[in-house]
Amino acid sequence: MTPPLPTTGAPIAAVVVAAGKGLRAGGTVPKQFARWRGKPLLRHSVEALAKAGAAPIVVAIPEGWDEEAARVLAGVPGVAFVHGGATRQLSVRAALESLGPHAPGAVLIHDAARPDLPAHVIAGLLAALDEQPGAIPVLPVVDSVVRGAGGLRSAAVSRDELYRVQTPQAFRFGAILAAHRAWPGSPDAGDDAQVAEAAGLAVALVQGDERLRKVTFASDLEEDDVSFALPRTGMGFDVHRLVEDEDLWLCGIKVPHSKGLSGHSDADVAIHALVDALLGAVAAGDIGDHFPPSDPQWKGASSDRFLAHAVSLVRAGGFDIANVDVTIICEAPKIGPHKAAMRERLAAIMGVDADRVSVKATTTERLGLTGRGEGIAAQAVASVVPKGLEKAGLGERV
Repeated sequence: MTPPLPTTGAPIAAVVVAAGKGLRAGGTVPKQFARWRGKPLLRHSVEALAKAGAAPIVVAIPEGWDEEAARVLAGVPGVAFVHGGATRQLSVRAALESLGPHAPGAVLIHDAARPDLPAHVIAGLLAALDEQPGAIPVLPVVDSVVRGAGGLRSAAVSRDELYRVQTPQAFRFGAILAAHRAWPGSPDAGDDAQVAEAAGLAVALVQGDERLRKVTFASDLEEDDVSFALPRTGMGFDVHRLVEDEDLWLCGIKVPHSKGLSGHSDADVAIHALVDALLGAVAAGDIGDHFPPSDPQWKGASSDRFLAHAVSLVRAGGFDIANVDVTIICEAPKIGPHKAAMRERLAAIMGVDADRVSVKATTTERLGLTGRGEGIAAQAVASVVPKGLEKAGLGERV
């Protein structure tokens, strides 16, 4: 399947179970691909696991949904896919088997239906693995619990030793893989702790979090959360030195000038600032995180590739570009004659109308490095809005 697993090992890997059809949630797609709080349900927890340092992250998906899964998780590093099995246990085993060659020390196994994954839960689980081969997040049962028969109460049940079980569940990798291989296959395991216990593994209980609730029904997907419906804004700034014998690229346009900008890529300072603004708007790091200057593959690269990547992350995160505003700071060359072409070029790269793109220029009154003609600086602001914002009554155009 594609994409392939990364070739480098990692101390912590993750498995995300997203192979079900989610029929109780209604709709025309499995619930893991449906939108929740502004982006696909599956993307929330995968991003959280990636941020926590898990790699690779193997996602078990239904057969026939490879293209959609790749689209939903575009831009998240270290993700690979396997097709799920007829049961949850078989889906997890398939994912674990694919991790075997990478021999991670530990693995987090998570259900995609629990999208809000706090970092402190992950930290607590991994800390517990220092003492036990497995650990699961739990919450106490706070309501009274009774047994019933025929619609009538039959007996009270003590809740002192009862807990609500959540995911992710953490295990030493070799131990849980062996446990899944030994599982008889029937009945289906309710969770991976059940598989571990059947193999004689001790499983520690770690404090869970109410945020880890399971999204099950259509009403859960329709949850009204004002925070995701608000526009978001990012800012970017960059500066590059002017040197001899280099072409000058600004906003994707080659500008005639006696000098060009020095940098690892084509040094398009305006696009670099805009990339950082877009990444900032969706909290996706900065240009150096995605295109490190230490990586030789980006030497001399056209910056339009960087911008296209940033736009893909914006859209994969559930947002559309509302508008961008770029200011180029230099004494020379004159930017005015090129502004229209720059706007059109940026709009084409981002796939938006040119009237959402502003390009301006200013000087520093001959002060500083730009005033002395030593370099060119640029700053940018980008605003993004959740897709379908007009449905919330917050504007016709998004």
